[in-house]
Amino acid sequence: MGRFSYPVLLKAGESHYQRISWEEVYRLAEQAFRQPSETIASYSSGRSSNEAAYLLQLFFRALGSNNLADCSDLCHAASTVGLKQVFGSGTSMVSLESLKQADCVVLIGSNAPANHPRLMNELIQIRDRGGKIIIINPQIEVGLVKFSSPAFPIKSLLRGGSDISTLYLQPIPGSDTALFVGLQKSLIEQNLVRWDYLESHTENWQSVIDYARQIPWETITKTCGLSREEIEATAALFGNLERVVFAWAMGVTQQENGVDNIISIANTALMTGNAGKIGAGTMPIRGHSNVQGFGSMGVTVKLRREIAEALAQLLGKPLNITGGYDTRALIEAAERGKINTLFCLGGNLYGANPDLNQAKKALAQIDTIFYVATKPNLGHFQGLARQNTVILPVFARFENPHPTTTESGNNFVRFNERGSSHLQGSHVDVISEVELLTNIAVKVLGTNPIDWSRLHDTAYIRQLIAKTIPGYEKIGQLDQTQTEFTISGRIFTEPHFPTSTGKAQMSVTLLPTLKAPQKQDFNQPENAPGIALILGTGRSYGQHNTVVYQVGDKYRGMPHRHCLLINAEDAKKAGFQEHQRVTVQGDAGKLENIELIFGPIREGVGFMFYPETNVLFKAKIDPRCGTPAYKRVPVWVF
Repeated sequence: MGRFSYPVLLKAGESHYQRISWEEVYRLAEQAFRQPSETIASYSSGRSSNEAAYLLQLFFRALGSNNLADCSDLCHAASTVGLKQVFGSGTSMVSLESLKQADCVVLIGSNAPANHPRLMNELIQIRDRGGKIIIINPQIEVGLVKFSSPAFPIKSLLRGGSDISTLYLQPIPGSDTALFVGLQKSLIEQNLVRWDYLESHTENWQSVIDYARQIPWETITKTCGLSREEIEATAALFGNLERVVFAWAMGVTQQENGVDNIISIANTALMTGNAGKIGAGTMPIRGHSNVQGFGSMGVTVKLRREIAEALAQLLGKPLNITGGYDTRALIEAAERGKINTLFCLGGNLYGANPDLNQAKKALAQIDTIFYVATKPNLGHFQGLARQNTVILPVFARFENPHPTTTESGNNFVRFNERGSSHLQGSHVDVISEVELLTNIAVKVLGTNPIDWSRLHDTAYIRQLIAKTIPGYEKIGQLDQTQTEFTISGRIFTEPHFPTSTGKAQMSVTLLPTLKAPQKQDFNQPENAPGIALILGTGRSYGQHNTVVYQVGDKYRGMPHRHCLLINAEDAKKAGFQEHQRVTVQGDAGKLENIELIFGPIREGVGFMFYPETNVLFKAKIDPRCGTPAYKRVPVWVF
């Protein structure tokens, strides 16, 4: 589908969107944003700039709303919460330059060849210099075994690609904490713990050691599904190396115990002295190009105290930083009729949520929804408001008529020069996100408590960012220096961390109680044909977040979106044949006419594509971060 090129409105009772003027947009916005602040909410994705993100949260905080939901709530919130607890900073401590000096990378719950291809070049170079790559993933991804990179054309031509994995483990989904406690136990037993490091640079380490020691091996292996020998070999492999990076993606975070998973990984890094030095550390791999920047700019319901104080001084009044709806809480609040106005800065709030029926009903309780977008998505047709659904077309990032910035997952700020759009013609009526947000703020707030019209100038926004966002001081000179920079206070090359004591704060992570799904869970009689599986949901190789660019996934052998990847032994037990069509039933809905594809996935586990699978399951969230368990969905296949 093509680009949006002018604003449109769908009114209640109408069947089609109708073109409207920007004057009508601002009239609707003024009315919508004069509702009580607790009934106003936003949702955002990382496709926008730092400047737009800063404007969004500043406007909402001036209104008195802390309802700043973000797509990161659904993906790496566990990383932010867990790392903040351990190290005092919720981002990666590993720079790209530091990664180049690693002896080993432990990559957990990631399909980097599809989602982070630039990382693959670094993994190839680590292997080329004799380093090790340990992959932890319930399914074997072909690109994590061997990867053909255009950066290394000779290898791709002569050898079919570069070797990636040194060791490949396939644990039970959701068992990362059990596996890493097992690795800790093995490190202790093999005398590979850096006791001097723990004593000098961590706190509460003894309780973590004691817990790992007392957990029986039988409990660990039963929970994670790996043998003691596999765990011991893994611990010996990275435990004998000097510089190890622990990296992960959403296979780790999108679990009911995602925060514990992160802390258990951090504990393991600390036990081997792999935090706070070059070539080592913890590295969450984030997806969207500026998802981390949104958090840095204050788009969060958990605003850092020092940012809150600086913004309060800028706005001349105390901020409301209590409560606030993250993404899942937003859907639940909307379902209860608590939201009157929703402003979506990019993203697909409807499609990204579990239980699509709930999401549709919840959004239908909201009076007015503004969707800021470049292209249509399913939410524009299924996530409709009760009264007014407004689509606001904006320039893509590199079309903006003013310079902007973004932040990488490795804490590097990039400067984007002003661009131009290919959209042409008398019908085109598109503006930038910064202009849109500023115009709305001017209409609603005027010059109170600041002169919002000045924020049309992105250079001025960068001046405000420099004054109010810790670590971003250099952005204030960016227009003059044109020098991109690494955010201060986040990359740790010495074992001194921004906690109250300067030491890492270790804590015990209890093994999860994982119950394998049974046919009785789905009200199936004892003799019912079929099989219960743990379903992992994720993106295809031709997909970015909820946006699908290619229907098939040739690397997994899945020719279209309606496939279930299954272990051949599981299919045999259930009496299934490959390419047979089946029904997949979850606790919220079902998908019919699904084609079975046999693949290298752990027994008892299946894989299907997100977001189509979101219709299947209700949200089971990690209470510490609000992220749903997309990677462990009980289903019945028949």
